Amino acid sequence: MKGTTHLAIGAAIGVVAAATHPITVTNAAAFILVAAFSALSADLDGTNLLSGKLSKAARLIRVLMLWGGVFAAGATAYLYAAKAIFYPYLSIAAAVLLLLGLISSNGAIRNGLVSLIGAVLLYAGYAIGQGWLMGLGLFVAWVPWLNHRGLTHTVWAVIAWGAIGWGLERELGIDGIMTTAICGYVSHLVADTLTPSGVKWLYPLSKRTFKLPFG
Repeated sequence: MKGTTHLAIGAAIGVVAAATHPITVTNAAAFILVAAFSALSADLDGTNLLSGKLSKAARLIRVLMLWGGVFAAGATAYLYAAKAIFYPYLSIAAAVLLLLGLISSNGAIRNGLVSLIGAVLLYAGYAIGQGWLMGLGLFVAWVPWLNHRGLTHTVWAVIAWGAIGWGLERELGIDGIMTTAICGYVSHLVADTLTPSGVKWLYPLSKRTFKLPFG
């Protein structure tokens, strides 16, 4: 299912949550943002609306690595031919940049960028003593490397996301944030269950795929 559909469903859940709780601008914004983000987060194991923008950056980084390697290799060859001076560190840099540029896919670089964001969140949570933020950082750093519609599309991921939401609710002091986060996340899994590919809700305990038509 398209990311825009997941986003729309999540935003709708946030609106309902805001309407069923004491309404303030801050509360309404929190409910909608939490639900929308939660509805998209399960797809951090692939390219989605949250990570898709990093694909351009990943392509740029790969091009820079390749051209950086070419430039370093050219500089090494020129310095040796013109001045009979060999710079081992420059040649090593050339080899490393060229190798990374050749073997790294845009997807792997994008995943690395997402993991870097997760690592920053993890450190920030540690620095300010916020367990929920550490949990979010760990989730963001880890899941890009998982198989698509694998562990992020299970009841276990829902439980983990609920724990993050519970910590955020305590931090914000807004009742219902945890429930909204869970509903947003579950909406993604339910929506994907309605697609032909389905969802393995109980993976890895069971590899059964739940989908329509049910059977």
